[in-house]
Amino acid sequence: MGHVDRAREFVRDESRTKWHDESLWFVRAKRDDAADTVPDWEALRDEAATIKRDALSRLPDLWRQFETAATEAGAVVHWARDAEEHNQIVLDLLEERGFRRVVKSKSMLTEECGLNPFLEARGIEIIDTDLGERIVQLRNEPPSHIVMPAIHLKRSEVGKLFEKEMGAPVGLDDPDALTALARKDLRKRFIAAEAGITGVNFAVAETGSFVVVTNEGNADLGTALPSLHIACVGLEKIIPAPSDLAPFLRLLARSATGQPISAYTSHFRGPREAEDIGSPAPAMHIVIVDNGRSDLLAQPSFRDALACIRCGACLNTCPVYRRSGGHSYGTTIPGPIGSVLEPSRDPKAHAELPHACTLCGSCTNVCPVRVPLHHQLLTWRAHLAEGGHHPTRRRVAFGLAGRLFAHPRAYEILTKAGRRVARRLPTAWLDRLTSPWTEARTLPPIPARSFREQMRARARQATKGPR
Repeated sequence: MGHVDRAREFVRDESRTKWHDESLWFVRAKRDDAADTVPDWEALRDEAATIKRDALSRLPDLWRQFETAATEAGAVVHWARDAEEHNQIVLDLLEERGFRRVVKSKSMLTEECGLNPFLEARGIEIIDTDLGERIVQLRNEPPSHIVMPAIHLKRSEVGKLFEKEMGAPVGLDDPDALTALARKDLRKRFIAAEAGITGVNFAVAETGSFVVVTNEGNADLGTALPSLHIACVGLEKIIPAPSDLAPFLRLLARSATGQPISAYTSHFRGPREAEDIGSPAPAMHIVIVDNGRSDLLAQPSFRDALACIRCGACLNTCPVYRRSGGHSYGTTIPGPIGSVLEPSRDPKAHAELPHACTLCGSCTNVCPVRVPLHHQLLTWRAHLAEGGHHPTRRRVAFGLAGRLFAHPRAYEILTKAGRRVARRLPTAWLDRLTSPWTEARTLPPIPARSFREQMRARARQATKGPR
């Protein structure tokens, strides 16, 4: 089942499609309002884009600098070529200490690597502590949004889930009450945890430190109580110096949710100091993951996608994402940015995604680091076509169309003949012939004359002049 089929399932529920669309557009409008309050907004975007491009141009040097500084601060740095190595490194760190209970703050990288099912299959309990992530974890489904993982669910659905999993009263759908229940359940998970795993929003080469941005404080609690902190970071998350953080922290929350700043911006550098004599010495391990990022970096047409700071603004504005839902993409990261990233990993499996786009350019317009997303999606279409990843029917159809467009006279003759035939056919027949385009649209009336014929007639009339 591809994007089109999964999207068809989503839009079948018209009320869900409507409020999903409206909810995300509400967040997009908040982003615009927040941006309007910052006089130097466009200059901030330029600065952030410049910093990211500079970092991408010298990734090896910056990561070597980071490793040196992080090691000096007491952290242990690991390198993972792919998801399999990443998961094995995390497993080894837990097993060598005999740890079986882990809490994890929101991390799209660990979702990408499939860390949760990997650890669960080996008898390790891993609990997502971000509320949205915890909800989808309990439902055994992936996040549907980068920043708002459970945006596709209604409060009543969360209430039923908590009734089953946490003993919530029947019919409870009050957000505050549901949050209080989740907090109570998670509190005991935090206290029992032996290790905490976090993602990384920004890694700073100069200091060997990293920043984790949250709204719930779960990353802080998940790393303050256990003795082991494992931070998982993708190669693209590096920036050169602490001073470079400022534009990103001003852009991130405003772009993501319309907030002036996130509730928690936590800086980590080395393991925390031991608090009790006799307790395990705190340890910090940082796992740096490639998993296809170097391949994308080597492609000039798409390397700018690695500048993404995972704010989700492109999802909130995308008319296709808003009306088809995140799960329709079948990827860890949905929406425009996912449609650029995923084909680079598996072009055959994700050849549909660059076509899940109207090329309206709204994603490019809102991106805080100026990733030219709609241009990249258009380029992907050409690459996938040249690589033979389109269905045979589409390749044949576009091949014939290309030959026809290359011969204007043949095009004119055939379209004129086709127009005459089509005008004689019943509307119901035409709708069947043009399906699925007409499943949700009415085919416009077919004119008796083409645009060119109408313009020629108008030109002839103009040369005759007024009578």
